[in-house]
Formats: sequence, C-alpha cells, structure tokens
Amino acid sequence: MSTHSYPLTGYGPKAQTTWAKLTARDSALWRLDWIMLLAALALSVVGTLLVYSATRSHSDLNQGDPYYFVVRQVIGILVGLALMVGIVWLGHRKLRGAVPILYGISVFLAVLVLTPLGATINGSRAWLNLGGGFTVQPAEFIKITMILGMAMLLAAKVDAGDHAHPDHRTVLHALGVAALPILVIMMMPDLGSAMVLVVIVLGVLLASGASNRWIAGLGLVGVLGSVLVWALGLLDEYQINRFAAFANPALDPSGVGYNTNQARIAIGSGGLTGKGLFEGSQTTGQFVPEQQTDFVFTVAGEELGFIGAGLIIVLLGVVIWRACRIAHESTELYGTIVAAGIVAWFAFQSFENIGMTLGIMPVAGLPLPFVSYGGTAMFAVWIGIGLLQSIRTQRPVAA
Repeated sequence: MSTHSYPLTGYGPKAQTTWAKLTARDSALWRLDWIMLLAALALSVVGTLLVYSATRSHSDLNQGDPYYFVVRQVIGILVGLALMVGIVWLGHRKLRGAVPILYGISVFLAVLVLTPLGATINGSRAWLNLGGGFTVQPAEFIKITMILGMAMLLAAKVDAGDHAHPDHRTVLHALGVAALPILVIMMMPDLGSAMVLVVIVLGVLLASGASNRWIAGLGLVGVLGSVLVWALGLLDEYQINRFAAFANPALDPSGVGYNTNQARIAIGSGGLTGKGLFEGSQTTGQFVPEQQTDFVFTVAGEELGFIGAGLIIVLLGVVIWRACRIAHESTELYGTIVAAGIVAWFAFQSFENIGMTLGIMPVAGLPLPFVSYGGTAMFAVWIGIGLLQSIRTQRPVAA
C-alpha cells in the first residue's frame, strides 16, 4: 500500500504529481524564506491602511474618491508580487545574461527624465510622464540594475575560480557602471536617490571582498565631492533649504521647517498606543504634507502609537535580517553581492525615511520600503524580494 498521501482528492494523477513536486522538501516553494515574505506582506498591508487614512479625506488629491489611492496601492502590490514570482521562476542566474540590456534600458529611461518627457514633483525632476496621469521613477529601477551590473562584473572572475577577490581593474569597471546612473540622477536633481545609490556602491564593494583601500578612497572622494558641490552652488534652493531646516529645526517653522515640525507633532501626539486607526487629528486635518508617501511613518506614529510604529521598524528589521542571512549563506559571490546590495538599499532607505520624520536625518524625499504609496517604488522593492528569494531557493540543498 502506498505511503504517499494526496490532499488533492478527486483530481487526476498529473495534478497529484504536480502537488507532490511543489510540496517536496527540496522544491522552490518549500525553500522560500517565508519569514521574510510574510514580514514584507505585513508591511504592505499596514502601509495600505496608512495610505487610506492619509488620503481618504484629502479631496484635492483623491479626486473625490476616498479609495483612489488605496486601489492603486493594492494594484501596485499585486503587480509587485507578480514580478517577484517571475523573478523566482526565472532565477537570478538566468537573469544574469540580460543584465547589460536591463541596465541600458534603466539608464536610458533616466536620461529621458531630463527631456520634456520628464515631470517635476516637489522640486525634483525625477519622474517620466507616460500620459494619462501615469508616471514612472526610473531611479527605482536603477537601484536594481546597478546592483546586478556591479555584481556581474565583480563576481565573474571569482565565481570562475580565476581570482580569490576582484582585482583593481574589475573594481574600476564596476565603479564605472555605478558612476553613469549616479551622474544622471544628480542632474535631475534627485539627491535622495543619489544617496541611496552611493550607499549601495559601498555595500556592494564591501561584500565583494575588494580592497579596503577602495572603500577609504571612495569615502574621501565623497567628502571632497560634497564640499565641492556645496561650494559651487550645484544644489537647488529647495535642497539647501532642507539641509538648513535639518540643521536648525526652528528655522522658518511656517516654511522650510514646516514638514519636520508637523511630523514630530504627529508622531509625538500618538503616545504609547496611538489615537486609533483613522482617528489621528494631524492626519485627518492634513497638517503633514506628502503623508501618503515620504511622511507615511507619521500616520503610524500618530494613529498606532509607539507600539505600532515600533512594529513597522521590527518588520523592516526582519526583512533586512533575513536578507543578510541569504547574503551570508549564498554559495556564489554573485548571489552574495546582489543580496548585500539589496540589504544596503533597504536598510539605508528605511533609516533615512524614518529618520527624517523624527528630525535626525535631512528630508530627502525617499519612500519607506513596502509602506509608502508609489507604484514604481513598490515594484522595485518586490523585485528585490524576488532576487533574494531566488538566491535562497537556488542554493544547493544540504545533504
């Protein structure tokens, strides 16, 4: 008598065999990092509720429909999940051959932003206008393709067994891959995305095993470059105002310091347990600008309190922790570098977004991963999850 049990009672042998393959201990479904996946899903669900709270009474934004932003957020999440499944099914190794093409497309789209097709939002010309009210932010896709492009170059000779670590020429080529999109992003100017890209470069180089002299040299170049940008007046006025408000929160509280002051009031008024979901007076009164995107964490602080806001930070920490494990356990340098780049991206962007609402970081216009409203940003973070899951599922099974 067979010892196998088939839960698909009433289905044919082919369906039962497919089910058995999917549920086998060495299948991709079984080997997914479910802890990370569930944490990311929980963040997206909480984010959707916060976006609804921030926009339901915002008639000048939601076109009279309280569910306007929620419907689009849910669609963004579903598309993101579909992209994640596609990445896992295809596999990061097969995707490796298409990286040059994907990198070229993402940079080309970023360049188009500098043409009349680009759209300016909140002082930053970072969006590509597709018509019909649809916009795309190419910088989000550049985060992914730059990670993949640098990883492909840095890992090629190491994974082939030719070198123990990337040599200096390889590192120079990888830095060239990073320099072009960073330059384009700075020309928009999108300072927040440029900051993320720089952190990604450092994370990728650290994970690749490149000489520490490169890290030190890049740090020095970064400091000198920042001083030069400031001295030459290359920053736009709104960016200078943001840094001024960060350095002195009391500066012009009704102007440049308004966002951060109102954000602190909203978070501080929530106390330990919050005022209750959809009950925040700062949120309902629309005192905090861009609350569904850059300042969505203020909704959590006011309505869910310290406990609810802390839970969001814990869930983000879980995603980053599991990504670190995937990077550590990868059996190939390519997978390690890709995972490390995603860790740097998620970690810095989360810290910057939450930090600017608390006043410990300058306002940089970065969304909170998985939580903030935004289609392109949502697609990008779920593609990142797909790459991480692919690296995990394609590693050799332990005997």
